[in-house]
Amino acid sequence: MIKNTVIIGGFLMANLMSAQIGISRESVSNGSVSLQFGDTENKGLLLPYVTDKTGITENGTVLFDTSDNKVKYLKDTNTWFDLSVDTTGTADLSIQASDRAEQPGAKVSISTTIAGATNTIKGILVLADDNKAMVLPKVVSPHLNIIEPSAGMLVYDTVKKQLAVYNGKVWTFWKP
Repeated sequence: MIKNTVIIGGFLMANLMSAQIGISRESVSNGSVSLQFGDTENKGLLLPYVTDKTGITENGTVLFDTSDNKVKYLKDTNTWFDLSVDTTGTADLSIQASDRAEQPGAKVSISTTIAGATNTIKGILVLADDNKAMVLPKVVSPHLNIIEPSAGMLVYDTVKKQLAVYNGKVWTFWKP
């Protein structure tokens, strides 16, 4: 009985480790999605608050930089791109209090690649597939409908059809 439980648990864990994941939804929209959020809630993706980004070298990293209260992504090694633009940002760092400190080595990797292939990438959430992407939470007019946004929040505005970034004071909208 215990052996069967362990075997079934192992299969379930293996399936979850390489699965496409939907959060607040039953499934993802298509095979090109590794992580997708539900569309019906006025919630966003909250980025990690980072006090010192000097050791971060993984291109494509997105974070909330508490040194200047801006959402940024690492474009090229040592070249950070500012997504907030506005300089009045602020953050309540208590939501990242010391009693909630990151556990060394803690992270989640979503990929259909071989298990352990992303161990060298430093990140909390690593989407490691090279042929799938994350779909941000979709919100109708987030500046009107997310009542209490947190600094470092990221969503897709379905009305403006733009990336929306919140720096703790104002929303910034990006359109290619």
